Amino acid sequence: MSRRSGILEFAVLGLLRESPMHGYELRKRLNTSLGVFRAFSYGTLYPCLKTLVANGWLIEEPGHTTEDALAAPLAGRRAKIVYRLTAEGKEHFEQLLAQTGPDAYEDETFAARFAFFGQTSRDVRMRVLEGRRSRLEERLEKMRASLVRTRERLDDYTLELQRHGMESVEREVRWLNELIESERAGRDLKGSAAGGPAQQDTTSGATGDLPRPGDDSRPDTPGDTAT
Repeated sequence: MSRRSGILEFAVLGLLRESPMHGYELRKRLNTSLGVFRAFSYGTLYPCLKTLVANGWLIEEPGHTTEDALAAPLAGRRAKIVYRLTAEGKEHFEQLLAQTGPDAYEDETFAARFAFFGQTSRDVRMRVLEGRRSRLEERLEKMRASLVRTRERLDDYTLELQRHGMESVEREVRWLNELIESERAGRDLKGSAAGGPAQQDTTSGATGDLPRPGDDSRPDTPGDTAT
C-alpha cells in the first residue's frame, strides 16, 4: 500500500467512526473538513472503500433515508450505499491512532493525524507533536545552512523564496510549541482541564482542518495532499 492510499484509508475509517455515510457524504467531508484531501476524485475513493470492505473493516448497507427511497425508483437507479464501520474496523483504526513512528511526522501524514487528535489519547498526541517539531527543527537547520552556503549565488527572488520557506517552517514550529505546552499543562484546544479561560481553537471544521496559509500567527497547513 502506498503512503497516500494509507492516509486516505485512515481518514475514511476515522470519519466513519463518527457515523455511517454514503460515498458522496464521505467525499464532501474529506474535501471540506479535512484540508489534506481538497482535491481527489470518486475514482480514488471508491477503490479505497472496496478495499476496506474486503478487509472486513466496513460493511455496505442500503440507504434508508426518505430521499433515497424516493429518488431510486424515480431516477431508475439504486439507493445510495451507506458505509458503516465494523467492530474490526474500529479496532484497526484505534491501532492506527496509537502509532507514533516517523511516518506520523511527515508532511503527507501529519495533517491527517492532527485532524483526528480529538479521538487520540493525550500521550500519543504528545509523541506525534514532539516528533513533528523535531523533524521540522532538523529541516530548519538544513535550510539555514544551505542559505548560508548559497546566498551569494542566488538572485533576489530565489533568495526571497528560500526565506519564505524558512519563515513558514518557523511559524509551524512556534505553533507546535504552543500545542505541546498546552498538552503538558493538561489543556485541550477549547479550554483548560481545571475550568480556566478557554484556549484559542487552532482548528477549523468539525474534524480539525489545519490553519490556512498566510496566517502569520499559525503555520501553513503541512503537506496538503492531492489524492
